[in-house]
Amino acid sequence: GEFMCANLIRSGKGKVHVYDVQPEPVGRLEAMGAIASGSLKQLAQDSDIVFLSLPSISQVEEVCLGDDGLFSEGNSRIKFVVDMSTSDVARTRELALALQKQGVTLIDAPVARMREAAKNGTLLITVGAEPNTFEMIKPYLETMGSDIVLCGQTGCGQVVKIMNNMIVFMTVQAPAESLVIGKRAGVDPALMFDALTKGSADSFVLRNPGLKALSKDTFPEKTFPTEYAIKDIRLALTLAEDGKVDAKAAKLTHSLLEQTRDAGFVKEYYPVMVKLIEKGYA
Repeated sequence: GEFMCANLIRSGKGKVHVYDVQPEPVGRLEAMGAIASGSLKQLAQDSDIVFLSLPSISQVEEVCLGDDGLFSEGNSRIKFVVDMSTSDVARTRELALALQKQGVTLIDAPVARMREAAKNGTLLITVGAEPNTFEMIKPYLETMGSDIVLCGQTGCGQVVKIMNNMIVFMTVQAPAESLVIGKRAGVDPALMFDALTKGSADSFVLRNPGLKALSKDTFPEKTFPTEYAIKDIRLALTLAEDGKVDAKAAKLTHSLLEQTRDAGFVKEYYPVMVKLIEKGYA
């Protein structure tokens, strides 16, 4: 969220007011020209459009409708809330209806790609909104992403993002398993993955989580932790259940991620699932 906000500030599209429970990113953004708000209520009085980047729909709901939230006092000037978190689809649509009663439009615009893309303003942003609302908000989103896709009505941006993450998590399991198999058969993981990028197995996952994390046995915190991956694949499985789809492969990856968390790898970058594969997960 900090990198995304920084790009919005640099764009010069208007005054940018910022609020966060952590003072450090607020201070850094303030140094770039942002105006720090002392509370969500203050932010609501100063802003026409609010962009949210939060861990889940629970925090989004609290920020919007909580006792000290954006709309707790009824004197907000906000007209649009843009949720750039990865959020539950049904609850996103329920929140949209609740905000609509207050004359506020909720736009779901979750982001995909790596942290470096957030820094460089080259994120993929999948949007759920009416076409005219999308055209209004698009110039702001273009300061943060290079690919802005209207996916349909409210919640549809979330659906596409959740499917993106589901596919990535499932795909990461494949090189994690291949690493263990290849290593035990006598092949260096980095050499194997580099060779595979030259063949039909090449992919974004092989070049990024594969070469940068799995082959180096490096799983830093504050990248994309196991607990976040579990949250997102659960969202995918909820959509599968709603659509009466028995997503067997996604269930397997979900189980592996939960076992990874239960083994104590909660905050580490989620490809750390390879540790469970090495031990022989159930």
